[in-house]
Amino acid sequence: SFQADEALGVWLLRQLPLYRRSPVVRSRDPSTLDKCDIVIDVGGVYDHSKLLYDHHQRGYDERFTSKIRADGSVEERCTKLSASGLVYRHYGKDVIREHYPSLNGDLVELAYEKMYNSFMESIDAIDTGVEPIPSPQEGHEAVKLQYVDRTGLSARVGRCNPRWNEIDETTGKTPDADARFEVASSMCGDDFLSMLTHIVESDLPARSYVETAVTNRHEVDPSGEIIVFPSGGLPWKNHLYELEHQYKINPLIKYVLYTDQAGMWRIQCVSVEGQAFENRLSLPKEWRGVRDEDLAKVAGIEGCTFCHAAGFIGGNKSYEGALEMARVALKVGKEEE
Repeated sequence: SFQADEALGVWLLRQLPLYRRSPVVRSRDPSTLDKCDIVIDVGGVYDHSKLLYDHHQRGYDERFTSKIRADGSVEERCTKLSASGLVYRHYGKDVIREHYPSLNGDLVELAYEKMYNSFMESIDAIDTGVEPIPSPQEGHEAVKLQYVDRTGLSARVGRCNPRWNEIDETTGKTPDADARFEVASSMCGDDFLSMLTHIVESDLPARSYVETAVTNRHEVDPSGEIIVFPSGGLPWKNHLYELEHQYKINPLIKYVLYTDQAGMWRIQCVSVEGQAFENRLSLPKEWRGVRDEDLAKVAGIEGCTFCHAAGFIGGNKSYEGALEMARVALKVGKEEE
């Protein structure tokens, strides 16, 4: 049977001119492997100089570059590199350049890092048996998954393998596993390119807008805790966290202002880094779940349209009104601290 790491690894290699038309030989026979130009996921050896990329051997502990925490300390990756991770380590930047030849060096590096964090790492972790939830500390109850997700790439690749009892109605035999492997490899490539396209064509262009907003934050408000985007819809959270680290921003930014598709101004709370729902500073409790004129009266600000019951987002008819909402929320929040 085959798994996502070798299917993806083969697709990555085939993006390079040297291997674009190379056939795949699926074997564990050493004499067969010796004749191959490059070997991944079998053979028991990782040696880049010899184009050997296995990860199953004893003592193997290759990992992607470490993460840098908010305080500047280093965090080692949770997973070792699988076959596709090793291929990506050595050839990932070349693959990115093949699809985006005009991308400059710094942006290639950024895309390379983001692709690993957003796509490659989960393939490595699943293949090497890393649980998505850490083991509980002593004295603490284990966290249980509330549902199981079988829609991910690794699971979909697994379902490409011929079933134990599957018979091809045309031939009366077990389906061709090599043909199914090609289907799985193509599937991996489609998912990889979908993520790469999002990163290069949406995520990276947004970074300059976020950086401009961060550097101009004191022009919006003297506190430096409110930023404004020219429009909504751009991916901003990860860029904001990264830029706060880069520029060593203190105090951290609390609110983001932007317009929605209807032209209404929104005020959105910045969530705590690494958390989906915990805000750095939520909108005032008195505003939550209140709308329109009632909200305008409670807040003492003209043009208010709504405040979500969870206190993470609100709206106003004008920029000036949204900015005033942010300023008042800052004041109220700090008084309550």
